[in-house]
Amino acid sequence: MTTKDKGANSAAAEGDWTFLRRLVIGVVVFGVAYTFWQISGVILLMFAAMLMAVILSLLADLAACYLKLPRKWSLPLVTVLMALGIVGFFWGFGGQITREVAGVIDQLPEAFDSIGRMANIPDATERLTQALTSETGGQILVRTLSISYSALGVLADVAVVLGSAFYLAVDPSLYRRGVEKLFPSGQQDRVNDAMTSVGQALGRWAGGQFMAMIGVGTLSGLAFWAIGLPSSLALGIIAGLTNFIPLLGPILGATPALLFALAIDPVTALWTLGAVIAIQQVEGNVLTPLLQQQAVSLPPAVTVFALVIFGVLFGWLGIVLAVPLAVAVMVLVEKLWVEQALEQE
Repeated sequence: MTTKDKGANSAAAEGDWTFLRRLVIGVVVFGVAYTFWQISGVILLMFAAMLMAVILSLLADLAACYLKLPRKWSLPLVTVLMALGIVGFFWGFGGQITREVAGVIDQLPEAFDSIGRMANIPDATERLTQALTSETGGQILVRTLSISYSALGVLADVAVVLGSAFYLAVDPSLYRRGVEKLFPSGQQDRVNDAMTSVGQALGRWAGGQFMAMIGVGTLSGLAFWAIGLPSSLALGIIAGLTNFIPLLGPILGATPALLFALAIDPVTALWTLGAVIAIQQVEGNVLTPLLQQQAVSLPPAVTVFALVIFGVLFGWLGIVLAVPLAVAVMVLVEKLWVEQALEQE
């Protein structure tokens, strides 16, 4: 065999090895991506636990500052108070809200007929009943029952998130060091800086969002009380909690109040709708701009695209966590790509 033939065979072997190596890398990357896609729900729960750990740490630091307690005591105190608050809400308002909802359901036919007469739609309740008993309505009812059946799974996920968040908040450096060891030693400081920046950004965002929720909940409760809605305190708390979700949260939070108002009379429903719109205008034009001076803000278009993208990819949990996920991605891009790879401010 001539030297030329040996060189050709060597080049062919090297080309085959390069192709095989690229093929293996491609298969591994695809396998990793597929695995992450299959466990995306678990990853979202992990992120929710991290976000809750940031919130617990923030509240624990505030309690330690104002109550002069060491952090090893302030964190369990905050966790217990939060758990008692959740249990107390359902214990104190659960039965009352259930009774009010039953009363609303009994009065809804009359309210629908009243609205139908105003809109020149005779027998509105009968038409709605026919629509619900049709094939499409049956499918809607089946889906509703499926959602109700999965409520137990949601409660289990909430318990996992809260328990994991407490352990993450107790010693966050332990888990941070574990993540650092997954990277080469030369990249560990960079990864640590990025994780620290993400935690700080989520803390600022959570603080601003928490204050906005308190403001919306307080204003809503006072407005519903002035209008004369039943369970105005509970409705205000619901409006404040659902304000966590941008764009969709105000609609979800206003729905129970509107149903209660609709069961009273259409005029009360109009007053309630006007109050909800006014409160959202105050939140969007006064509260949020003031809070964003110290918190993390996202451009409105980024918020909308985050809701759409994460909602399509991960469902309802992606919608709930869309904004904090967008904040985390934005900070990671700034730290790991803009500053490190592109070497720009």
